[in-house]
Amino acid sequence: MVASITLTETSARPGGGRHFIRLLLAVGAATASAWLLGFGWFLHLAAQGAAPLRHVDAIVALTGGPDRVEVALRLFADGIADRLLVSGAGERTDLAALAHLAGVDPAPLEQLVTLGHTAHSTRGNALETAAWATDQRVASLLVVTTWFHTPRALVELRRAMPAVTVQPYPIGHFSTADLTRAGTARRVVGEYHKYLAALAGLTAFPLVISIWEAGAAG
Repeated sequence: MVASITLTETSARPGGGRHFIRLLLAVGAATASAWLLGFGWFLHLAAQGAAPLRHVDAIVALTGGPDRVEVALRLFADGIADRLLVSGAGERTDLAALAHLAGVDPAPLEQLVTLGHTAHSTRGNALETAAWATDQRVASLLVVTTWFHTPRALVELRRAMPAVTVQPYPIGHFSTADLTRAGTARRVVGEYHKYLAALAGLTAFPLVISIWEAGAAG
């Protein structure tokens, strides 16, 4: 009787192992499918071009990528907005030098451009911009940043200032060729992970987001 029980338990183990493996495979497949669907949606959001320009109260340029500040300054010089914030500017950033790179005259802009120095992340950009927008009584805002950074920037900005109408002005555009270049693909995928973290509200916790980013990079 004892031997019979032992044989039954032994014969049940392989089946249980196969069931567990099938469960793991199913969970893995579901996770991969969800990731791919989310990534597709992220690319759809990031691929949206700028809406037709209309006058807004202010422009914010989020530093951290090429041409962002220069494009914002040109838009501002063209009269698209009444004020401009450069969020996340370095302590030694000089408006005259930025204007020179943009090819605009800094003199008429000087009193209307604010260089923000407190932001060191996209969430920091949002908080800095929200405080500035409240002080300046901004009700509509044009956000200038790189195309693949736009979805995350909008999440953070709209969360920080729900009463302000936020309109994106992406720099560059998505093409399928971007995903064939290893360096660009890594940046886009990394930005997707950060976008997910922003959606989940993890960016409010610096330690959690640093662990998240380390895991995503690995």
